[in-house]
Amino acid sequence: MTDDAPRAKVDLDDPAVRDRLSPEAYRVLRHEATERPGSSPLNHEWRSGTYVCAACGHPLFRGDVKFDAHCGWPSFSEALPGAFETKTDHHIGYARTEYHCAHCGGHHGHVFDDGPEPTGVRYCSNGVALRFVPDESG
Repeated sequence: MTDDAPRAKVDLDDPAVRDRLSPEAYRVLRHEATERPGSSPLNHEWRSGTYVCAACGHPLFRGDVKFDAHCGWPSFSEALPGAFETKTDHHIGYARTEYHCAHCGGHHGHVFDDGPEPTGVRYCSNGVALRFVPDESG
């Protein structure tokens, strides 16, 4: 299989997938929970690399688009092409755009229009839903 070949969707309820995740990561990815703000070690990760889905390894963000939004969660100004699917969420009484991994459907967070230029977008991500893969050179 080449890197461009489609991969089979990952089932988050598969025991093998579930066993790879912490209980909190499973709650976030499968049940759209939210981790406590400021709790993710990825808030302090600034090396060059790629952020991938913790459930399936699908690449989501490049490290160079991460920024400190002072919101308590890892924030990114741009997703990799084809990384996410979105839907509208009304869970807290108003509409927000929720984003899910396009490969496994895992919930990652919400996207807002208050990010830095040039995109003006802020992907506010649950750190437990991500895994950081540093560049080999960094």
